[in-house]
Amino acid sequence: MSQHASRSPSSTLGDFLAAGVVAEDVPSLFPLLSARPLLAAFVALFRGGDDEVLIRLSVLKGIGTRAESPFWSPRELEEQFVWLDPVKLDTVLKRLREHELLIWDGEQRLYHLAPTGRMALAAIDLMLQFAAEEDAELGFLASQVAAGGAVGRLSADTLRHLLARLAELEAQFAAAVASGSEFRLVAAQARLQSVWKWMEKGTAILAGLSEEGFDDATWRLAQEIGSRQSRIMRMTSVFQRELAAIARQRVHLSQGGLSSSDVAAWLKGLALEQVAALADGGLRIVPEPVFALQDVMLDIAEAELVDRQHPDRRRSSLPPPAAVATTRELPVEPPPELAALLQALLHLDSPIPVADVVVGGSFRSASYRLSLLPFLGEDKAPSDLAPLAALPVQLLWSAEAAAGELATVNRAEVAAITPGCIAPLPDLP
Repeated sequence: MSQHASRSPSSTLGDFLAAGVVAEDVPSLFPLLSARPLLAAFVALFRGGDDEVLIRLSVLKGIGTRAESPFWSPRELEEQFVWLDPVKLDTVLKRLREHELLIWDGEQRLYHLAPTGRMALAAIDLMLQFAAEEDAELGFLASQVAAGGAVGRLSADTLRHLLARLAELEAQFAAAVASGSEFRLVAAQARLQSVWKWMEKGTAILAGLSEEGFDDATWRLAQEIGSRQSRIMRMTSVFQRELAAIARQRVHLSQGGLSSSDVAAWLKGLALEQVAALADGGLRIVPEPVFALQDVMLDIAEAELVDRQHPDRRRSSLPPPAAVATTRELPVEPPPELAALLQALLHLDSPIPVADVVVGGSFRSASYRLSLLPFLGEDKAPSDLAPLAALPVQLLWSAEAAAGELATVNRAEVAAITPGCIAPLPDLP
């Protein structure tokens, strides 16, 4: 390992930490310090200029391509990288060897990838697979979740990254809907279509995870990811509804199908200078005196233009109001069901089932009669129901009613009703 990689972490981090802080006590630093040898491999790969990094990665990737025979002789490496200057090739091999990315077997005189180098190469290859695809971040994170779930090492940090990305997408889609802009809605709809396949795959991966080996916090993250993906997928109908509302308000400018949306799209394709040239001569800027109140200015202008400029103007006024008779509130006839209910209960001398009092005529009539029964014996009943409330009867529900059971009726559009009876009030001693 090089001198840089072998330096003590405390000596390199001490200048960055506050006084009295130990690097190992910082939660975000401790796992990085524990993986210092692995991180040193990435530092060795990516230190230097862009061209140097590309050459190192290309050599490392070329060595890792031969799976059936992972051992390379110096002669085979020269033939494999014939396009590279021999001196530069030796320099790259030496750097990879010094940083434990490449191993040189002195006995067999062969090169092969070190475990650290193969892990780094596998991680880089996975990122390169998704780099060429649109919105590949979701695909990359979903692959990490799938891999972790398959081997029972699902990382909570990976789930947090995935959840954070979904939260960003949901916020962007919500902002597009709130803007009411047709162009932002169309762009958001296209973006949703591009990430749809990744969310479907992510949903399938989360559904297939096993509970073994995952703690409660990890499962809560997985459930929140599934919930957020469902909300994002439902945005499809929201976009369609908003675009349909915009389409109903679109103005067609000619018989040829030209609309205001077409004009707006054409203007968006112009440069700022072209738009300014189109507006030249067509717009006027009226200065607004922000130091004066508008209502005060209106009062002054009215006094100047009306009172001073036209003092002899004709004044008109509304005619006096006509004398009309005051209307009184007309009495409203109560429904006939109320009068019939009063007549049925007026001379009640023995208990009668609720069904016999309520059911009759139609379901509407029965519903109305049933709604009147709670007013029996009510002290504060409305004035039109006062005669009903004053009747010397009481409503008694049965024990079956308290249990939620219904009594079968099957007549006059009523199938069943809450069992109970209406009985006369007992005589006071």
